[in-house]
Amino acid sequence: MLKKLIPVLLCMILAFSCFPVNAAEKGLKIKLAAPCAVLMEAGTGKILVEKNAHQKHACASVTKVMTLLLTMEAVDSGKLKLTDTLTTSAHAASMGGSDIWLEEGEEMTVDDLIKATTVASANDAAVVLAEAICGSEEAFVDRMNKKAKSLGMNDTLFKNCNGLDEKDHLTSAYDVAVMSAELIKHKKIFKYTSIWLDNLRGGKTQIVNTNKLLKTYNGITGLKTGTTNDAGCCMSATAERDGLSLIAVVLGCKTGTERFADSAALLDFGFTNYEVKTLELPEEANGDVVVNGGMVESVKAECPPAGYVVIPKLGDAKLIRECKLKNDLQAPVKIGDTIGEVCYYSGKELLKTCTIKAAENVEKMTFSSVLGLVLDSLFRV
Repeated sequence: MLKKLIPVLLCMILAFSCFPVNAAEKGLKIKLAAPCAVLMEAGTGKILVEKNAHQKHACASVTKVMTLLLTMEAVDSGKLKLTDTLTTSAHAASMGGSDIWLEEGEEMTVDDLIKATTVASANDAAVVLAEAICGSEEAFVDRMNKKAKSLGMNDTLFKNCNGLDEKDHLTSAYDVAVMSAELIKHKKIFKYTSIWLDNLRGGKTQIVNTNKLLKTYNGITGLKTGTTNDAGCCMSATAERDGLSLIAVVLGCKTGTERFADSAALLDFGFTNYEVKTLELPEEANGDVVVNGGMVESVKAECPPAGYVVIPKLGDAKLIRECKLKNDLQAPVKIGDTIGEVCYYSGKELLKTCTIKAAENVEKMTFSSVLGLVLDSLFRV
């Protein structure tokens, strides 16, 4: 009897091991082969699914998400122009792995180098860009790590700009999602991540995108794949439908097939179970608030647009909005002082808080200020 039960128990253990550690909503499960995974909504950073989200892991060429982020920042700031021509160094030409076989001294435009880095995952092209921005790959990697720290990527340490296996070159699924969300704020990147087939060197070199989801997944917009011995098969996949922008990260898959299947499964999960809800502000959030002891009776309130939240589809709890203004506001009031807030709830869960601030100064009423006002009125008469 025991011998018959052993295979059944093993199958049950294997099946349950494929589920993520935590899904955002109870009762919702998704089967994954990847040891580390995250599904994030890009605009809010809300985590919808996670599995070993902060476990440190090699990420291969997904590293280039950070390289491309710093490159797009350089382009947007004017430090680099897409039409600039860069020269390949001996160091850049020495890169192994996936590349476009750049030779020392060979010239290529920034536009084509970004295309090569994004589409063909070219290690040599990534180094050329890094050297152009910071003078050396070493200095560029230092900037990568500083950028990671500023984004709160606490699981990450970069050792190179292209993702080749190197000791302690590690990140996490969560951190990859964070830097992916930052990269896609630069909308120009989609010009490159959406390319399936293109060429370089006037048609002499053909490049094919390593992201097979471009041909099979509805709404896919990018972003980056990576494969090495240490990392396994990894991916950061971005997609958008009906205003919902998702980032699916998988690290450490055994095969490319697993990588694409897991990424698609995560994205399907998000689009099936979540939706975007635009938040409306109440009129009083940009109205007038009573001020006690001031030279005027009220102060103009100011609240920025509330934006949106991501909520489960078919959720039982209704979206509730509460506007809380200070009813004991005392002068003096300065521009930028917090005078209230708008809170949005789903049931008892607080989804978002928007701060209401004073849009003008209100002077405190004093004897001298009142006397000055009276004298000013007399002189005007």
